Amino acid sequence: MTARLSLYQKAENELYKMDSSVKTKFYDFCHLFRNDPAHPKLDLKPLKGDRRIFRARIDPSYRALLAPAGVGPDGVEQWLVVAVRHRKHVYEELSVAINRITGEIEFVDLGVVGQSVLKRAGIQLTPDPAEAAHSEEPPSASASAPAVEPSAEPLLAACTADDLRRLGVAEALIEVALQVTTDDELDQLVAGAPRLTAEVLTGLGAGMSVDEVEEEITRPAATVLEPGFEDDMGAALTRTAVTTVDDDLRNVLAEGDFRAWKVYLHPTQRKIVERNHKGSARVSGGPGTGKTIVALHRTARLAAQLPPGRDKPILLTTYTKNLTADLRSRLSSLVTPDLLARVDIKHIDILAQGVLNENSAAGAQRSLIGDVQAKDVLGEVLFEHDAERRWDADFLFDEWEQVILGQSLATRQDYFKARRAGMGRSLTRPERASVWQVLEQFTLRLNGMKRETWAQSAERAARYEMERARKIKDRAEQKAAIGGGDLKHLDDNSSATRYLRHRYQHIVVDEAQDLSAAHWKMLRAMAAPGSNDLFIAGDTHQRIYDRQVTLSTVGINIRGSSSKLTLSYRTTQEILHQAAKVVGDATYDDLDDGTDNLNGYHSLLRGPAPEFIACTDWDDEIAKLAARLELWREEITRPAEDGTVRDPHGTVAVCVADGDMAGRVASDLALKHGITTATLTKDGPQGGGEVHIGTMHRFKGLEYQKLAIIGASDGILPRTALIEKYLHTDPKRYERELKQSRNLLFVAATRARDALSISWHGAPSPFLQIQ
Repeated sequence: MTARLSLYQKAENELYKMDSSVKTKFYDFCHLFRNDPAHPKLDLKPLKGDRRIFRARIDPSYRALLAPAGVGPDGVEQWLVVAVRHRKHVYEELSVAINRITGEIEFVDLGVVGQSVLKRAGIQLTPDPAEAAHSEEPPSASASAPAVEPSAEPLLAACTADDLRRLGVAEALIEVALQVTTDDELDQLVAGAPRLTAEVLTGLGAGMSVDEVEEEITRPAATVLEPGFEDDMGAALTRTAVTTVDDDLRNVLAEGDFRAWKVYLHPTQRKIVERNHKGSARVSGGPGTGKTIVALHRTARLAAQLPPGRDKPILLTTYTKNLTADLRSRLSSLVTPDLLARVDIKHIDILAQGVLNENSAAGAQRSLIGDVQAKDVLGEVLFEHDAERRWDADFLFDEWEQVILGQSLATRQDYFKARRAGMGRSLTRPERASVWQVLEQFTLRLNGMKRETWAQSAERAARYEMERARKIKDRAEQKAAIGGGDLKHLDDNSSATRYLRHRYQHIVVDEAQDLSAAHWKMLRAMAAPGSNDLFIAGDTHQRIYDRQVTLSTVGINIRGSSSKLTLSYRTTQEILHQAAKVVGDATYDDLDDGTDNLNGYHSLLRGPAPEFIACTDWDDEIAKLAARLELWREEITRPAEDGTVRDPHGTVAVCVADGDMAGRVASDLALKHGITTATLTKDGPQGGGEVHIGTMHRFKGLEYQKLAIIGASDGILPRTALIEKYLHTDPKRYERELKQSRNLLFVAATRARDALSISWHGAPSPFLQIQ
């Protein structure tokens, strides 16, 4: 090999969309170029415009555009493929530069900009002479934008060229951006712009101020650059997200799944992944902003820094059970098998069960009982011990989980002194005594049945781990007191005492917003406080369980170590805009003492606006759903240019409010419309149908190309019959229930990548902002 080839991200996306014959020829081109860049067949020549760009021949019609990036440490020439173009789209105005903010290599093609904008900027595209001489067709730019009157006001009239330069917009696009007058023109410019430029222009176009864009988009992506950086392409290449071309490329191209070849890290995300912290850290962000990707790369980085060994000093955990297998699969693409073996990947409740099994004698384990069945038991206890009918089971169950278990209250006196912030209804001391008496009987009843809830098991596991941590601390203090000497004389005969240590060195938590206080106490006790101990990824707008926890109260300090992601990679701006309306201006916590919001949350993707479909009754709603599913199937399975047909399984889904409705939808679609389905369960989809159906809870962490939410009627979202009773008796709980319902709909809507439809019969949900 005499040359090393890498692929710019834009080039990947272009190749993914091209005919399979072009992909195969590109692989052959790569093989030839790596062995001999000067081979006559490649006809490698610099463009007349930007001398940093060379064009090379792939076949008679297509050209690879490349930029030389110096010589690597091993003496091999480095080249970056920045684009793959039809020869008639190779212009002098193409340019490559190093961004002044990120230090990354950026490729700019003015051919993707609307002609009306280029004319206003005084730019006329000029074909590269070497290509024009052989072209049989006249030069043409991309599809022209509609003509705009010269007097139309620029969309970014409040910005100057210096503003855009300070924000990191590519130099070649600054004057062009200032000529844009419509959203359509801006969208066209953003679609072909380098990533930071696209984010900045999208934020400005959405109404963010220059200062807001600088704070939320530019500053997090900034890199400290040495003088002369703008001429060092080799150093810039190390800062640029690229794919190294090797022999594995053939299989990737043949499968046609080019974009899935790697997990891309945006510079903002990469900084979060690579940053070292004296203690714990947190990353937040709306759906699709890459929190899970950041958590996975953070795990991979921590694993790569481990000293040799066979232990498992890293824990990767999540609250969402069906995500655990997905996390393992995705992490396996980032680390070698030996490093993967050193990461313990467990669902949080399975982790707690392991602690309990380790600390329970044979035959003494308690079996788990679901919350619905536990509330039935509580109802029986109430019938027997609450003759005055002062309490209802829902209120007492929440009091038990949120206050008593949440704060590990062991005695009635502890409960008398406990804080009940956010619980709504206040309780007098006599009332607390009454509540304690009933819940004490409830706990005794469960103990007698040898049963416990998931919340109970988490709280017990937390107590075991906290006791373990206390012993480790005591032993360390004793050892320090005698100058680090041997403590054999203080040990019992148990080697477990002598070699007791924290279970993990690093813990990474995904979907953190749904963990309970007991979960956090257990995790805190499992890792010694220290460098990079806990890394937490979550979004409180997606909290679908009533578990608000302040991390500082459970011993986790994230002050000064919090980051926020605002760019969604999963779904379109149109869907995000509608989803954000669901949560509105409600106040959300930040997993600590502050608040969080969706300011600056945006997407570079564009698509159709979500559809709102009013129906006359249930049968009408199902019929319209079936028609929509058939249309989506036709769109997904439409043959590509090379004749291949995509498998529609798992690309389309239907989301409903509860399990009963899911069963009814599946039955009606099958019997009345012949549409097969698969039901989402905690263990994944069950059944071989093409369309996935599940409750909003089950869609957490999933994504689908096209998604239908049905039954979004008033009375269902929210469940008025269940929560209306709290409106006057417990207004704070009523507000909590409303927010939880809003969060569910927000989570459901943001599972859609390209298309979203929402239907109802009767009155629509008040959460829907229908224009």
